[in-house]
Amino acid sequence: MADQINSLEELGTAAGVETVELEMAAPREPVRDELGRSYATGKRKDAVARVWIKPGSGKIVVNGKEMNVYFARPVLQLIVRQPFGIAGVEDQFDVYATVKGGGLSGQAGAVKHGISKALQLYDPSLRGALKAAGFLTRDSRVVERKKFGKRKARRSFQFSKR
Repeated sequence: MADQINSLEELGTAAGVETVELEMAAPREPVRDELGRSYATGKRKDAVARVWIKPGSGKIVVNGKEMNVYFARPVLQLIVRQPFGIAGVEDQFDVYATVKGGGLSGQAGAVKHGISKALQLYDPSLRGALKAAGFLTRDSRVVERKKFGKRKARRSFQFSKR
């Protein structure tokens, strides 16, 4: 078979089609404001957190209070600090966050989500580690609404035979 086509270029020219060079995806650029901060919004359940990060000593302020005061439970503090551990940048960024709605657990999750998004905007090279850990994905689980004729969303009223 002497008429075999050996490369894609020959195939394209043989078919009368120009070869198109595939462009590499442009590398992500850092997104920072004029003060050197990155901003992101984090969400979890009914809580919404607005988060600003900037280089600093690792101070975290939530709604004007220190994180240790606002999130008194150690588990919630651990949740908020997780993105820094995964990215390997502990005590390198100061965080200022305002959070509304939901309970403390949902608010901690919202701040974590916001910090993760802001970190990847500040330094796009951290995106891979944060994405692999699942921190950039918004947890879409929310409370199911109450249905009429039911006591709660799915719970029925107690049945009485007599």
